[in-house]
Amino acid sequence: MVRVTCLGAAGGVTGSCYLVETSRGAKLLVDCGLFQGGRQSEQRNWQDWGFEPSAISTLVLTHAHIDHCGRIPKLVKDGFSGKILTTGPSVELCEILLLDSGHIQEMNAQWQSRKSKRKGGKEMTPLYTVGDAQNSLGFFSQMERDKKQEIEPGVWLRFRNAGHILGSSIAELWVEDGDNQVKIVFSGDLGKGDQLIVRDPHEVYDADFVFMESTYGDRLHRSFEDSKREFLDCIVHAYNNGEKVIIPSFAVERTQEIIYTLGDFARAGVLPDMPIYLDSPLAIKATEIFRKNKKYFDDKAQELIASGHDPLTLPNLKYTPSTADSIAITLSREPSIVIAGNGMCTAGRIKHHLKHNLWRPGAVLVIVGFQARGTTGRRIVDGAKTVKILNEDVAVKAKVCTIGGFSAHADQADLLEWAGHFKECRPKFFLVHGEDKAKDELARLIGEKLNFDVHIPIFKESLLLKPREVTVELPEVAVEPEAEPSLDELHNILVDMEKAVRELKGKLPERFALQKDGDHDMERIRFVAEEIENIASGWR
Repeated sequence: MVRVTCLGAAGGVTGSCYLVETSRGAKLLVDCGLFQGGRQSEQRNWQDWGFEPSAISTLVLTHAHIDHCGRIPKLVKDGFSGKILTTGPSVELCEILLLDSGHIQEMNAQWQSRKSKRKGGKEMTPLYTVGDAQNSLGFFSQMERDKKQEIEPGVWLRFRNAGHILGSSIAELWVEDGDNQVKIVFSGDLGKGDQLIVRDPHEVYDADFVFMESTYGDRLHRSFEDSKREFLDCIVHAYNNGEKVIIPSFAVERTQEIIYTLGDFARAGVLPDMPIYLDSPLAIKATEIFRKNKKYFDDKAQELIASGHDPLTLPNLKYTPSTADSIAITLSREPSIVIAGNGMCTAGRIKHHLKHNLWRPGAVLVIVGFQARGTTGRRIVDGAKTVKILNEDVAVKAKVCTIGGFSAHADQADLLEWAGHFKECRPKFFLVHGEDKAKDELARLIGEKLNFDVHIPIFKESLLLKPREVTVELPEVAVEPEAEPSLDELHNILVDMEKAVRELKGKLPERFALQKDGDHDMERIRFVAEEIENIASGWR
């Protein structure tokens, strides 16, 4: 029997963390994210782990967003000394994101200490420091996608592309349980179809249990073309009013998609002539990591590169890494586009840009990502007339546009489509990483449309996962190894094989769609071979 305890992203959206315990005594974590979105949620970052960090041998990391990786430095600080397995791009992104997070933790502790001391209280310590973050990086190990590897005795792992951000992965775990095997799939965060830059999520067909995110389980995104038109209208509105377009953006993926889209506008000749500031040291570093990893880009981005265009640059784009550069933007009154972190308006330079522009009627605030409950961004999206920014009440007079087409998350339709690929093996689904309304609606639809058993775990709930009771047996084929087949017999075997494959394709056409994963035939052959292996595994 395998036990999975939901220590994050259950009963909420952030803090993704799952403890996996096997019958052979192995203890693994899948993700180790930071809780975000208000004081009550963030207090969980300080609570006991619910396990002994030194007892964890392996951490499987689906991707580099802070709500999935942000507590790794604390885990190491508290005694973890195992290996952290993730993809190459995720290793690079975690380096900049965790060091930045360590800096934020130190700054927050300093601010809280000053506030506490004024009241006669004690000095506050950070959750972890930059030094702790740097130390944690030594435990990361890069693992290639699409290769199944034994990571612990009786535990195998394979990463598949999740199509969410650069390096993001679905984690497939096979765990021995006595004479049986349990397959658990952790979706991580799934991307939407036809997303910019990254390839679409990989289709997985076989599992006993699936832990699936549900961030947008209750809604559909607008089409990307509609979103682009709305985005351009926002830019023109601010330009005609002599004001700024303020875009609070996540440093990884969202920022790069915004730059990519602005480049499309520039190449089409429709972008107003105004400076574009990337006012985030972290986003600047992340963009450079994207440039180094162009081999992971999707076909459209590759075609753009082949035509001589860099999808991550445009003529008016200016990097502003220093504080002085950022202050100069706030002092300037010329129309401009300002992309700044963080994405939920809770910290970073975006707060200064909001303070100086949110009250201006001609300005535009463009929200391009999910806003967690309790954040400044969420209060603005929900229609607040004023918000507190840097200890001041600031009126919301700017035009506020929420553009869902830029979301890196799958919407309801995407999630149902991805879940539908499991229709033959019929696993049990656990919905995580979503607000209650989103999880409840998605659970209802999965039950009605796919007839799957669905459970919504609560925070710290332990789940006992047993091997699937119903199996499909393949008929045995008599083999006579001592017989030397003739050429005619070999020909007949080949014909029979071809016929069987055609019949199998007819029954399961979606499994054999030759999804392009590169420009070479060998890549396509590899894909089909792996899908046949998946089917055989499911039948066993």
